[in-house]
Amino acid sequence: MPKIKDIYAKEILDSRGNPTIEVTITTESGAIGIAKVPSGASTGKHEAIELRDNDKNRYNGKGVLKAVNNVNTIIKENLIGLDVTSQEEIDNLLIKLDGTYNKANLGANAILAVSLACCHCAASYLNKPLYKYLSKEENHYLPVPMMNILNGGAHSNFSIDFQEIMIVPINAKNFKEALRMGAEVFHKLKELLIKLGYSIGVGDEGGFAPSLSSNEQALKLVCKAIEDANYRLKEDICIALDVASSELYDEENKKYILKKDKKEYTYQEIVDNYYIPLISKYPIISIEDPLAEDDIEGWIYITNKLKDKVQLVGDDLFVTNNERLLDGIKNNYANSILIKINQIGTITETLKTIETAKKNGYTTIISHRSGETEDTSIADLAVAVNSLQIKTGSLSRSERIAKYNRLLTIEDELTNHYNEDKVTYLKEKSFKA
Repeated sequence: MPKIKDIYAKEILDSRGNPTIEVTITTESGAIGIAKVPSGASTGKHEAIELRDNDKNRYNGKGVLKAVNNVNTIIKENLIGLDVTSQEEIDNLLIKLDGTYNKANLGANAILAVSLACCHCAASYLNKPLYKYLSKEENHYLPVPMMNILNGGAHSNFSIDFQEIMIVPINAKNFKEALRMGAEVFHKLKELLIKLGYSIGVGDEGGFAPSLSSNEQALKLVCKAIEDANYRLKEDICIALDVASSELYDEENKKYILKKDKKEYTYQEIVDNYYIPLISKYPIISIEDPLAEDDIEGWIYITNKLKDKVQLVGDDLFVTNNERLLDGIKNNYANSILIKINQIGTITETLKTIETAKKNGYTTIISHRSGETEDTSIADLAVAVNSLQIKTGSLSRSERIAKYNRLLTIEDELTNHYNEDKVTYLKEKSFKA
């Protein structure tokens, strides 16, 4: 039995230069697992709590020494000697040790780092890649990449209201080809922005962040870049949006405020007068968080209107929480869920939420955060659960590219392991603009 011999946490930096946690777990057999956890900027208020020190003398209060100490004391003392392959037992113990509904005591960042490091350590002990260790599937599929090539919202000082405009290659033969298509469009967009005199600086997730006159101008530029790269709108590449509406919602007045467009909308108005015309004009197949996290009436309304026309993705709405997803299923709102492992805090809870989504016909999108590290675990997770899609940022910044490169490696491994007809590229097939 591969018993845990040592657990060691330390403070490291994420892609925004803010502290996060790295955990190393070692077994008596010599197996080692290392995990680094991400951090979000646009966070849902129902997410598990990321524990910060709030010491203004260190990292502007964003240090994570308290969380590190929780790993190196309380968590370590209780996990030493446990079988590292007993993931559910370990995760349940971590939840019990914390004792809160949102992991506010030990910190979701501390708990996730340990949970994920255990996965890596167990996979190493069993001499398996992480995606095979986590998987219950016989065959594995590569996800469709949703590439964030234009940043806005909280990721780039609100250069546009939308937080992300993504391109989705739906007509690729394999992941390698999809990645190439995305990269070519990314560079065409860069050329276009330079030609028009806009900044080509990038936001937190690697997409360009020019200050544009309107949200629709951003869509027009992305469509032009797709065509300039010699791809067909709708047929080869479609568009996905992350509106991050909780950032735009005036809760007191129940209005959505689009500052770039100088417009205010009720939930009925933004659906009928904004989203519906937008998806009829542009090849939009997915909208993430089109309404605020607690605007349930709005979510029910937009789902009734658009559930058969576009993927309606709950991020802040569901926060990878199984109970919140079950409420959406019961009351018929959204038809897709974004999966962020640090929103919930353990691998066991993450896998349970994904299973619930699949059983109830909701699509799943495995996602990074705006504050990332070089850790590539989400690439393996996407393949392990045969997720239809993955969000891991743009075609720049090494912490984003690391995930894409990991998927290229996995694709090679699967091609060598299975017959060609079993290595199926899981294309977007349910939703057509």
